[in-house]
Amino acid sequence: MEKYSLLPEQLLYEGTVTESQFFTADPLPEDAILRTHTADYWHKLKYLKLSRKEARTIGFPMRPELVARGRVIAQGTLDCARYAFSDGVALNVAGGTHHAFADHGEGFCVFNDIAIATNELLHSGEVKQVLIVDLDVHQGNGTASLFAHEPRVFTFSMHGARNYPVRKERSDLDIGLPDGCQDDVYLDTLRGHLPGLLDGIAPDLVFYLSGVDVLESDKLGRLSVSLGGCRERDRYVLECCRERGLPVAISMGGGYSERLATIIEAHANTFRVAASLYD
Repeated sequence: MEKYSLLPEQLLYEGTVTESQFFTADPLPEDAILRTHTADYWHKLKYLKLSRKEARTIGFPMRPELVARGRVIAQGTLDCARYAFSDGVALNVAGGTHHAFADHGEGFCVFNDIAIATNELLHSGEVKQVLIVDLDVHQGNGTASLFAHEPRVFTFSMHGARNYPVRKERSDLDIGLPDGCQDDVYLDTLRGHLPGLLDGIAPDLVFYLSGVDVLESDKLGRLSVSLGGCRERDRYVLECCRERGLPVAISMGGGYSERLATIIEAHANTFRVAASLYD
């Protein structure tokens, strides 16, 4: 949890961003929550009525602060999307809560921030077609389930084949990578699929989940991507989108390396790459 305060501090300290480039989101309104999550699930969250089993599935003890935090994170991702329309790219220092389903949360995810933002933009008519590029090491099972029958949203998940969740949902495109996958195979796989998706789908907006749990140092990842390889992944995704004039909203996703400094460095690389490519 420390990374969420340390990351912006690092970015400010090194001059990658300035104070004026940050924004603070308001809590997500209830009507936006209910466009993605069921009324029953929201009622349980709002009044802290989740059962012990339901809370254990999420992985956090239920507290008002946790629900409030999730609402701000989800609104932050929606705000990022709207900033991306004018600026080309915008990044949430948190988010990527892709294990949350319509009627329950799991895997440390309470609300599904990218799904909420996508549904709100579709509802408002701000977009007609969305591509979700999920490169967290864990499959975006909640996101896949939420958009399984929504043709206006294409879900692409490239993840560890043998990693959590054990029971995978079906994304529009799933690529399961073997344990120990290194930079060359990882990046070649991405290069072999992303351009065709961007050109074939021609989305109005790309949501990019830039999890850094693909690193070799990650305690939960099981892949063997280097810090440089992870940065090259971010550069490639953003360059592909920028070349096509596609706005990108980025959520940070997971990162569980032993050294906190490694997690901060990997996430900071995503911001550094964005800063180097966009004016």
